Amino acid sequence: MLGQGKHPLVFLVILAAGAVMSGHAQSSAQRAEKDPAVLKPDAYRHYVEAFNRLDRETVTNQISNAASWDWMAKNVPLLDCPDKDLEEIYYFRWWTYRKHIKQTPDGFIVTEFLPAVPWSGKHNSINCPAGHHFYEGRWLHDPEYLDNYAVFWFRKGGEPRKYSFWAADSIYARSLVLGDYRLPKELLPDLIANYQEWEKSHLDASGLFWQNDGNDGMEVSIGGSGCRATINSYQYGDALAIARIAELNGQPDLARAWREKATALKQLVEAKLWDPQAEFFKVLPRGSSTLAGVRELHGFTPWYFNLPGPEKTVAWKQLMDSKGFFAPFGPTTAEQRNAGFAVAYSGHECQWNGPSWPYATAVTLTALANLLNNYSQDAVGKADYWKTFQGYLRSHRFRQIPPEGQSSGPDLNRSNEGAPRMERLETRQPWIDENLNPNNGDWIARTLLKQRRQAPDERGKDYNHSTFCDLVITGLIGLRPRADDTIEVNPLVPEGTWDYFCLDSVRYHGHAITILYDKSGTKYGKGKGLQILVDGRSVGRKDSLQRFSAKLP
Repeated sequence: MLGQGKHPLVFLVILAAGAVMSGHAQSSAQRAEKDPAVLKPDAYRHYVEAFNRLDRETVTNQISNAASWDWMAKNVPLLDCPDKDLEEIYYFRWWTYRKHIKQTPDGFIVTEFLPAVPWSGKHNSINCPAGHHFYEGRWLHDPEYLDNYAVFWFRKGGEPRKYSFWAADSIYARSLVLGDYRLPKELLPDLIANYQEWEKSHLDASGLFWQNDGNDGMEVSIGGSGCRATINSYQYGDALAIARIAELNGQPDLARAWREKATALKQLVEAKLWDPQAEFFKVLPRGSSTLAGVRELHGFTPWYFNLPGPEKTVAWKQLMDSKGFFAPFGPTTAEQRNAGFAVAYSGHECQWNGPSWPYATAVTLTALANLLNNYSQDAVGKADYWKTFQGYLRSHRFRQIPPEGQSSGPDLNRSNEGAPRMERLETRQPWIDENLNPNNGDWIARTLLKQRRQAPDERGKDYNHSTFCDLVITGLIGLRPRADDTIEVNPLVPEGTWDYFCLDSVRYHGHAITILYDKSGTKYGKGKGLQILVDGRSVGRKDSLQRFSAKLP
C-alpha cells in the first residue's frame, strides 16, 4: 500500500483551468429535453396532491409543497407499474427528496434532517448519508443541485470526514448516469486529498481502516467500533473510483497506483474481516485478532462495491433466514439469534443492535443487485430481492405503535417517566423516518422522541438517509449505469410478477431513455416484451424479462 502521508503521485493530477462553475450544470442541461415517450405526467399528479394534503409542512427549503409537482414533472423519471403501493412510494420518495434540496450562499446542498440538529455542520449538512444522496439524486434532470453539492463538501466548508462517506465512489457513480466526467476530474485532487486524510487519521496498524460505530452512523451496535466492513468497503470503492477518474483524466500511472491501493485493501478485508466459521464479514476490534461474535447487516456492504470474491457469496443465505436478518418490515441490523439482539424502547433512540434502518436496507439492496448482476451463485435469487424490497416498501407508512406493558416489550411509559401514554395509530399515509421496529413497523425514534417531548418536533419526518428510487431504477427495472456507450438492462422483477411496467423520461448519457415491459402488447401499444427506447426510438427488444444491452446512438 502507498504511505499514509501525501504521496508524490498526487502532484501528477492535471487540474483543468478555472474553478468548478455552474457551466457544468448549464452544459449538461442542454441535453435534449423531450416529452416522455410513453407516459403522461399528469396521470401521476394525484399522488403529489395527496401527499400535499396530508402533509404538515414544517420546513420549506428551495421547492415548496405547492411547487412540488411542477418541479417533479420536469425533473424525475416517471414510473408506471401494477403494484400501486410501490408506484405511490416511488413518487413519495422523490417528493421527500426535493424537500431537502436547500439553496445556501455556497450553492445547493442536500440535507439529512429537515429541522436543524445540533450535530450537523454548515447549513445543516451531514455527510453520513451523502453517498445515498448522490446515488438517489443522480437521476434528476437538472444537474446543478448535485454539481453544487459535490463542490460544497470539498471547497465550500463541508466536513467530508465527520462520518464515514463513500465520496469518490458516489460522485463517480453519478457521472456514469450523466455520461459527463468533467466534475469528478476537476475534483480529483480533492478526492485524493480526502482519502489521504482518512489514512492519516483512521488507518490502523493492521493496514485496515478503523471507525467508531457512532461515526459510521451506526451507534449502539453489538459489534462495536474497530476495523469495520463499512469504512473499509467505502475506502476500497473510493480508491477504485479515483483510479477510474485518473484514467479518464489521461493519467495511467496515477490510475495504476490507486488500483494497487484498492487491491491491497480488498485482500486485507477478505483476509482479516471474513469469519470462515460464520461465513460472514465482521468487525475486528482494534488491537485484537478475534472478530466480534455477531453477524451484522453491514457485513453485506462489501458487495455494494463488488469487493468480495465468488467464494464468499454464501454469506447471503443469512438475509432470508428468520434467525438471521429477515423481518417483515425490513432486515434487522443484527442477526436475531444473537444474545445482544434487541428492539429497545429505552435508552438511546437510535440503536443499531436490532431495529431496521432504511439506510442499511438501501445499502443491502444495492449490494444484492450487484450480487445478482455480477456474480454466479445460488445463495439468493430474484425472488429474494423482490421479497426484501417488498418489506422495505411495506415500511413506508405511518405507524405509531408504542409497546403496551411487558408482554410486548419494555414499558415505554416507565422508560420515559411523566410522559402521557401515546395513542396507537396505523394509517396509509406514506412516511419515512429514522429506524423501525422490524416486526410491526413502528418508527422507534419518533415514538421515543414524542414520549420524551424532545425537540425538534418531528425530527425524523421525511428523513433523507437512504435510497429508494435508485433501487427501483437500477434494481427492479434494471438499468445498470456504465461508462461506455452501451445501455444495459437486467430487471430483477421476477418473471410472472408483473404483466407490465414502464420507466420513462430517464436522462442517461445525454439521451431520453424509456424502458418498458408489456406482456400482452396492449398496455402501451409498443408491442410485446421488454424494450428499450432511446429518444423515442426502439433500440432493442426481448420477449421476456432478461438481461440485454444495446448501443446508444
